[in-house]
Amino acid sequence: MRILLIEDDAETADYIAKGLTEQGHLIARAGDGNDALLAAMSETFDLLIVDRMIPGLDGLKLVRTLRSAGHEAPVLFLTALDGVEDRVCGLNAGGDDYLVKPFAFSELAARVAALGRRPRTAVAETALRVFDLELDLLGRLVRRQSELIELQPREFRLLEYMMRHAGQVVTRTMLLEHVWDLHFDPRTNVVETHISRLRSKIDKGFGPELIHTVRGAGYCIRGPA
Repeated sequence: MRILLIEDDAETADYIAKGLTEQGHLIARAGDGNDALLAAMSETFDLLIVDRMIPGLDGLKLVRTLRSAGHEAPVLFLTALDGVEDRVCGLNAGGDDYLVKPFAFSELAARVAALGRRPRTAVAETALRVFDLELDLLGRLVRRQSELIELQPREFRLLEYMMRHAGQVVTRTMLLEHVWDLHFDPRTNVVETHISRLRSKIDKGFGPELIHTVRGAGYCIRGPA
């Protein structure tokens, strides 16, 4: 699973991230509520692990904000607040589970696995968003900073595929298969050419670059760190 770990204590965050990475999960980290909100709004995660007492937006306000924006990824609260009322507040804010510090890593891992098995409500996506880039699936429109960007059909498909895998590295082979329906390498620079065109349209003149080349691996679309 892709997990966003929101924890301001570096030692605790290192401990959790190391253990979950060893179990095969992909971990992104944020040390305060404002950074966490930006990350959660820019990328797609399967689970959020949220410390309640964090700088900036506290954990409860963060989760309420995300829920009001339509984010449905499960939330596991971590906190030293162990009262019944504290747990109720966390669940009412939109949390799915609640683990009190200090905790055994085995219990954390079991709760993460249980949340990962929980069926998600199927909701038809009508829009994709990465940082300030928006893709309207119904209107087939693309905007960045509210400015309309004209894309050719193949460019739209390429951007849609990358945005559906925001924060992940997509390889040339993956793009050929899913955007061009090619299950062989045509030995042309068609991918590179379209990536270059897409960059010129969605990155040039807009501020932070969103499309990144991962040398020797492929490409990734993501918001600024």
